[in-house]
Amino acid sequence: MSPAELKRAAAAQAVGLVEDGMRLGLGTGSTATLFVDLLGEKVRAGLKVVGVPTSEATRRAAEAAGIPLTTLDETPDLDLTIDGADEIDPQLRLIKGGGGALLREKIVAAASRRMVVIVDGAKRVDTLGRFPLPIEVVPFGLVATTLAVAAAIRSAGCAGPLSVRKGADGAPYLTDGGHLILDAGLTRIPDPEALARALVAVPGVVEHGLFIGLATGAIVAEAADGQPRIVTLGAA
Repeated sequence: MSPAELKRAAAAQAVGLVEDGMRLGLGTGSTATLFVDLLGEKVRAGLKVVGVPTSEATRRAAEAAGIPLTTLDETPDLDLTIDGADEIDPQLRLIKGGGGALLREKIVAAASRRMVVIVDGAKRVDTLGRFPLPIEVVPFGLVATTLAVAAAIRSAGCAGPLSVRKGADGAPYLTDGGHLILDAGLTRIPDPEALARALVAVPGVVEHGLFIGLATGAIVAEAADGQPRIVTLGAA
């Protein structure tokens, strides 16, 4: 099966978690977009929900799907967030931010009673770090911040190159909040908690893509004999 088919299977399983009247966090990325599309079908069939999008791209997708939207200022307590991930380990620790929405994704996840991650089987890893870790930073003082981030990474027992993410036009990629993203090619993160603590202590770092203690469950779609096999982790 293709990755797209597996992602759709995971998204379809997650739609079954949504109950009438729920306040939802709507994630960002290819798998989360599939969830939004499928949720829109349920809404058009009569399901009553409201959603908080984690990016402008998700907001546009949700509006196109007919999903009523709200904000965290209007609805600060959410029942469930459904989002994808770039990596997930056995402790439900995540790397997120490949789509550039890590700051809003983390804020929404933290405001949710439950966060269920939807991924294909390729995203499961024993140790985080194969996917470059996104680190969102302010543009001011970029060189100094990059040096401080590199030192923080070393202090947590990691090593690897840092690069400023570029957009399709070759210019530095800007998040919805107007920030830059440093991608850290660390290969392996032996102690995600230590790295998270080191990064948040760096002035100029807005947020990082390590999601620790936020995911309550995961829905993983794996290929088995040409069909999707759903594996649930945690309280999914």
